[in-house]
Amino acid sequence: MIFAAVGEASTGLALLIVPGLVGRLLLGEELNGIAISVARVAGIALVALGLACWPGTPRVGMLTYSAAVMLYLAYLGLTGSSTGLLLWPAVVLHLILTVLLARAAPGERIMA
Repeated sequence: MIFAAVGEASTGLALLIVPGLVGRLLLGEELNGIAISVARVAGIALVALGLACWPGTPRVGMLTYSAAVMLYLAYLGLTGSSTGLLLWPAVVLHLILTVLLARAAPGERIMA
């Protein structure tokens, strides 16, 4: 699990930092336009997956994902990079999930 966690988190960080390079190396194509934003959200998800796979920290992985996606989507909306109909509802949803995950006790289920 630790090997998988490190591998996924490393790939996620690469997608966050240099999405174009990762696209070129994995897919043989440079990522452009909206593909950069989608790659960064995938990078956030992979970092969170890496944290969730680390022994004893699945809630930390989900909390990291929800908070980071909320911040990134809000950034895209505030800079005018993205203006999709569901952008702000997604930001609000992730804000609610982040608060619920942050307030939950380590062993507590968030929603049944």
